[in-house]
Amino acid sequence: MPEKKTQLLDKKYRLILSAVHMVYRLVNSTYNVRELSLRLTRLLCQFINASSASVYLLDSTKKRIEMVAIFNNKINILLEKKKDLDGIPYREKQVASGRAIFENRLMGVPLVADDNVGAIIVRRKGREPKFNDFDREMLNVFAEQSVTAIKNLQLYEQQQSMILGSIKFIGKLLRKQSHHIATHTPVYFKIVKCLAEQLNMSEEEIQCLYYASVLHDAGAIDVPFEILSKTSQLTPEEFKVIREHPSKSVELIKPVQFLKPVLPIILYHHEKYDGTGYPSGLKKEQIPLGARVMAIVDAFEAMLRGRPYKGKLTVDAALIELQKNRGTQFDPLIVDIFLELSSHKNFRKFLSSINK
Repeated sequence: MPEKKTQLLDKKYRLILSAVHMVYRLVNSTYNVRELSLRLTRLLCQFINASSASVYLLDSTKKRIEMVAIFNNKINILLEKKKDLDGIPYREKQVASGRAIFENRLMGVPLVADDNVGAIIVRRKGREPKFNDFDREMLNVFAEQSVTAIKNLQLYEQQQSMILGSIKFIGKLLRKQSHHIATHTPVYFKIVKCLAEQLNMSEEEIQCLYYASVLHDAGAIDVPFEILSKTSQLTPEEFKVIREHPSKSVELIKPVQFLKPVLPIILYHHEKYDGTGYPSGLKKEQIPLGARVMAIVDAFEAMLRGRPYKGKLTVDAALIELQKNRGTQFDPLIVDIFLELSSHKNFRKFLSSINK
């Protein structure tokens, strides 16, 4: 075999190995189907020199598109509005229905595991070179490497949803009969998210805050009913039992692997910035950032909604209380952000809706 041809083959197969390695790294660093699909489209354009790439995913009926990730070498787009297969272009429909297409400037292969998961499609513009056999081989490699990961992540997300649903149900039952474990208002997490974004928390950290927001009182299942249902102020002994519910929540949730990053937020969201909180007397930056955020939103919501033994405050009065407890009960930086946001129309609307 001539030396030039040998070098060309070596280069091509090094590129294939590099693509396999990149997809492997991508799969092992991505924990949800949306992010994986978006990142796959970018890798496809990079390795196949395509002008655009799309990943289509089907819903459980296999008759509708559940999600489309698109990259056009400039922007990534995620479309999650379900659409019948008849509602997408004909060639995309063919690929999503299980037929591979290899044309001069369009290639598409179905993503098939035990069943048809979706499709990968790449395109080149008219002035760009035609796809060749090596491009076709590269696309098949991507499809083979990606389909199992997508299927596994889909199953993982379904399991997550079932587990979360069960724990949320426990929480709802408990809060219906409890005067000391309060149900959060619909805007609770919206307020938490606004603060988290101002603190430049990552998407994963914000997702952890969402889970903590809905799960942090699950441990109240171990609190005696007579304490949960009590309408008057608690005795010191009863309050001690209530104070144990964050650690009980952690014990309940700990076996769920994907919720492990959430546990410190749940355990420490009753700590105080000056170290006088519970359960561990942590102070300042010893307290996880997410727990410091939730501590402020919890307290603000409680002030506006009141308790059977304590009256409600107005939004302005509650803001004054936050300012008074800045640096003692609450992280001063987060209080400052909260107060600054309270002058913004949308955030103020969230605050005002708490006690309606």
